[in-house]
Amino acid sequence: MNRPPGDDKGNRRDAGGVVLDTTIECPSCGHRRSEIMPLNACIYFYPCKACGRLLRPRPGDCCVFCSYGTVSCPPKQQAGSRPGA
Repeated sequence: MNRPPGDDKGNRRDAGGVVLDTTIECPSCGHRRSEIMPLNACIYFYPCKACGRLLRPRPGDCCVFCSYGTVSCPPKQQAGSRPGA
């Protein structure tokens, strides 16, 4: 399996430097889970793996990664809004 190279923090990045790894945290139960974000799509719904709550983006955010993740989604990173940490 071909994986994108990592940075010094172990985050996978695409060839353009976009961070693909994020940790999403459920606002209801606090459960945290590492996820790999898709490069070309925003994810609107995400079921918490612990409590089952269906997460949706907060008003003004394009996806659940921008609302509850440690890194903005790749499309937003590519637009230059908030680069990954």
